[in-house]
Amino acid sequence: MTWKTICSSHELLEGMSREELLNGEIVAIFRNSGVLYAIDGVCMHQGGPIAKGCVRDGIVTCPWHGWQYELTTGCNAATKKKMLKTYQIREIDGHIEIDVPES
Repeated sequence: MTWKTICSSHELLEGMSREELLNGEIVAIFRNSGVLYAIDGVCMHQGGPIAKGCVRDGIVTCPWHGWQYELTTGCNAATKKKMLKTYQIREIDGHIEIDVPES
């Protein structure tokens, strides 16, 4: 595993989200109910910005057309089909890190 620091812990407080560029891919990072999540940041429907979506009960809703994805799995909330890649993420010593996949 190769961990990359993406921000300080205080830059991603409860209920916040952000986009990060990782190996040329947009990743959406969330802190929801005290847990960190990282999933593909582009909606499979028409490319909406997942990080700008509303999160409720562990599901993020794309702000463009309402497609919904489970934060833990990247599955479409309606069909349960895996649609978005998820990434390992952790918080250590006041920093948030994401596991950078090999390109």
